[in-house]
Amino acid sequence: MHRKSTALLLAMALAGCSSVGGNTRPFSLIDGGNGLENFTRVGDAEWVIRDGSIEAGPSGKSMSFLVSKNTYGDFHARVEFWASSDANSGVFLRCQNPLEITAETCYEANIFDQRPDPSYGTGAIVLVAKAPVPMPKAGGRWNTYEITAKGDRLVLVLNGKTTVDVRDGKLAGGHLALQWGSGTIKFRTLEILPL
Repeated sequence: MHRKSTALLLAMALAGCSSVGGNTRPFSLIDGGNGLENFTRVGDAEWVIRDGSIEAGPSGKSMSFLVSKNTYGDFHARVEFWASSDANSGVFLRCQNPLEITAETCYEANIFDQRPDPSYGTGAIVLVAKAPVPMPKAGGRWNTYEITAKGDRLVLVLNGKTTVDVRDGKLAGGHLALQWGSGTIKFRTLEILPL
């Protein structure tokens, strides 16, 4: 078994998570830059495959997203991303409408080091759980988000450190979405394990 998958399963076991139907293997929506076919593009950003990742840069004019074609309820996700220091991005969960992606219609695991209000910057779930103080920074390097959504419990781990562990029952399931808002963002891994 792949080392990342083993680490993911170990983390889930330690968190008391279980799988449905005996499925204990994550599946990849993005793997080394492959995976654009698993998403619908919303907005004008140019998402390209480059150097083993899916990337969007400053060519866009408005907020843009890659929205998963499938929906997910309870799951554990592992996301590897690289963000420029001026990037405004995020991983949106349980989005109700694939054409209306906002922090009010989804949960947003934020990637935004220069957010004017840093309380909901990198490491936060916007409008639900604030980032730790001092706010973690993601700019200029590869990072890993591990995201668990099980029932009303949401856990966000950035580079091995828990930044959010909260309960919020507003949204039970929906699409995943990857955001480009400004700067440059790259995603090279998005693994999902339904719970």
